[in-house]
Parts: sequence; C-alpha cells; structure tokens
Amino acid sequence: MTSLIVVGAIALFVLITVFKGVRIVPQGEEWVVERLGRYHTTLKPGLNVVIPYMDVVAYRLPTKDIILDVQEQEIITRDNAVIVANALCFAKVVDPQKASYGVQNYAFAVTSLTMTSLRAIVGAMDLDEALSSREQIKARLREAMSEQTEDWGVTVRSVEIQDIKPSENMQLAMERQAAAERERKADVTRAEGAKQAAVLEAEARLQAARLDAEAQISLADASARSISMVKDAVGNETVPAMYLLGERYIGAMENLASSNNAKVVVLPADLQETVRGLMGRNKV
Repeated sequence: MTSLIVVGAIALFVLITVFKGVRIVPQGEEWVVERLGRYHTTLKPGLNVVIPYMDVVAYRLPTKDIILDVQEQEIITRDNAVIVANALCFAKVVDPQKASYGVQNYAFAVTSLTMTSLRAIVGAMDLDEALSSREQIKARLREAMSEQTEDWGVTVRSVEIQDIKPSENMQLAMERQAAAERERKADVTRAEGAKQAAVLEAEARLQAARLDAEAQISLADASARSISMVKDAVGNETVPAMYLLGERYIGAMENLASSNNAKVVVLPADLQETVRGLMGRNKV
C-alpha cells in the first residue's frame, strides 16, 4: 500500500514537472522567461520547453499593435492662447526584453511621453498654426518619440490627433472678437456708404446748378436775340409792335380770366405810348 502511494506521488510529480516544462504561447504574444531571477530567453508563439522550477514566465507581452488613449489636456500656445487637445497613439512591442526591463510600464510610459511631447510641440506654435497643422504635429510627434521609445523596445507607428480646439473661455473670447470685428466692418461699410451718398448728392447739386446756370444764360441769350430781331424787324414802325404787344396782352388776359383768383385786369391807357417806351422811342 505504501509503495503504491509513493509511486502515485512520483507519477504526480512527474506530470506536474512535465506540465511546468511545456509552455504553449498563443499567436500575438511573446513570453519573457527568467531563470533563477535573471532574464533567460523569450518564448515565441507555439510549443516551447523550459526547465521546471528554474525557469519562470515573468512577462507576457502582446506583439500586436496596441492603441493608447492620450487623454485631453490644456495647452498654452506661444501667443498665450489656451487650447484643448487629445490623441490616439498606435504602438507595437518589437523587443519584449527591453519592454520588460527597460521601463516599468511601457504603455503608461508611451502615453505620458505622447502627452508631454504634444504639449511641447503645440506650445511652440501660435494658435492659428496649431489649429491648422495637424499633419505637421503628427510628424513631429513621431520624430520626437521614436528615439526615446526605441530604448523601451516599443515603436510608435502613428499618433492621430483626435481633437484640437480652443478652450471654452478662449472660444467665447474669439466669438466676442469676431462679433466686434464684424460690427467694425459694418460701421465702416455704413460710413463709406454715407460718404459716397453725400459725395453723389453734392455732385448732383453741383451739376444741377451748372445746368440751371447754363439754362438761364441760354434763355437770356435767346431773349436778347429775340428782342434784337424784333427791334430790327419793326424799325420805326409802331403798328407791328403794337400788334405783337396786343397779342401778348390778349393771351395774358385769357390766362387771368381762367384763374379763380384774378378778377381785375389793368391795361395801360395809352397802348401806343407804352409800345414806344418799350422800343426806346419818344413821341416828338
């Protein structure tokens, strides 16, 4: 009976030893093995054999791309504007030994490095440049992080800027500035419109005055020529002049008669003398 127990114990020990000596690593992972507390080897995906009780799997690292969420943070730009930015970092473990022993927590280290690098790069830009230079920021992030992450056995494949925008207080200030700028432009436009209207009105008055003066001069010239022609035509005869004057008086009387206000018409007693006076002649 005792021998059976011993044999069973030995068999169980052998089974446990074999189980501990065989390691099956799944695809997409690599395991770091320590022997007596020191790094010994890295197990690749598939069936692997280790020495039981001496070799211990200390770290199990993914070899697939990992996605690290870089939390939102406030950044002060070169022109003292406050913007909010966050990002996604795509990284991959390329050296499990360095990733295990080169840094305490490679995922946290890469995330923290992305945050500090993003703050340094954006902080060296003006607000307008930072908001419109995502591709430039991404390229500079990869360049700034590649050397440091190489010592950690990690390569940064890409850093995508999720969002970069002014802070809420900065947005309010920008909206107020934009509203003030629009109001200023509106005032300038209204002032320019009023100025142009005043100039056009003054030019219209000047043109009207010039035309009125020219019309008066033309009328005066026409009247002078008409009087001269009448004088030359009448000569010393008073009968034609009396006829013309009588015709004018008749027309004037017709107009006065058709008016509701004029009821009395006054005519010269001596029409002939009036004509002579108009013609510049006196009776001798």
